[in-house]
This record gives sequence, structure tokens and C-alpha cells, in this order.
Amino acid sequence: MWKGNTVSADLAQADATARRPGRPRSEAAEHAIIEATLELFAEGGVEGVCVEAVAAKAGVGKATIYRRWPGKEELLIHAIGSLKTALPEPKGASVRDDLIAIVELLVSDAADPRYMRQFTMWMSEGQKYPRLMSMFKESVVEPNRRVIRGVLRRGVETGELRPDIDVDLSMFCLTGTVMARGKHGEDAFPAGFAEQLVDQVLSGLAPR
Repeated sequence: MWKGNTVSADLAQADATARRPGRPRSEAAEHAIIEATLELFAEGGVEGVCVEAVAAKAGVGKATIYRRWPGKEELLIHAIGSLKTALPEPKGASVRDDLIAIVELLVSDAADPRYMRQFTMWMSEGQKYPRLMSMFKESVVEPNRRVIRGVLRRGVETGELRPDIDVDLSMFCLTGTVMARGKHGEDAFPAGFAEQLVDQVLSGLAPR
């Protein structure tokens, strides 16, 4: 893994290349920027992150950052969002299978100590920055929620789930349980946890 405070000749060359018109952006530079942002956030919270400090820590010019993100807020949201797995479109075989696949991805995030530390700190910091948190929810959280809602609504349409279920409440039963268990470390997720959780929730949603 790249470390944000590591400056190498290769990264300097990648940054110089990225500045040339018409050339593809450097993935190495972008990765270094994200790592630097996350490190600065872990050290000093939202106030600890500024474009100048990120540029210095990542070993790139400020212009390299501004070509990718309009400002500090978008950069910080992208960095925190990079720790979270984007849910793919479900295969559509069955509601149960799709939900299990989704929960397994949620568990993989929640079982990652770095993700949980950063995410817990982000949620705490977010209370002081409502606009920033709103932007994060819209660009990072809501896309995943839409995927889960889509699976549940499809289940209602196919008759796998009752027509009177509360879609949002059902979704939070899944996501909230995973996040709550994640606070207790990797041991909180025994083998078969995803299947057990989905089956428990579906037992209350299935047609009677």
C-alpha cells in the first residue's frame, strides 16, 4: 500500500506526466493523494485536511489535486468513500441470494479495522459539518442504499416478500446490524453470518 508521505522519483515523474495536456491521469498520483488525505484525516479530523497539506504529503502539486476535485470537501468525501465497497448490480436470481451477496460485501468493510476506525471518526466529525455529511450521504451512501431498496422492492413484485413491508426499515435492519457488529472487531462476524442475518430478516418479511 502506498504511504501518503512517501515521495519517490516515480511519483514525481507521474505527476509531471499528468500535467501534460492530453495525457491520462496518473493512478499512482491519485492513490497517493487519497492515502495522504486519509492519513491527515486520521491525525486531525476534517480540520486537519487541507489541499496544501495533502499535496505536500502526497508529493504532488496542488494543481494535480484541483484537476481531480474542486476542493477539500469533494476530496475528503472521495477519500472516505474509497474505503467503502460500492455495491454492484444484483444478479436477480432471488432476493435471498442477492441480499446475502450484498451483506457479505458490507461485512468485508465492517470487518476491516482501518475502515471502521475511519468511518467511526467520520460519523463523529460529521455532526459538526452537516453540509459535508449531506454531500457524503448523497454521493456515497445513497447509491448503495438504492441497490438494497431495489432488491427488496423486486421481492415485493415477485411475491417473495409481503406487499406491506417497510422497505427502508428492512434495509436498515440489514445495514445497521452489520455496522453495529463491526464495532466489536473481526470476531463479530462468524462464518455464515451473512446467511444467518438475511434469513432472520427475511423470516419477518416473507408472505404468511
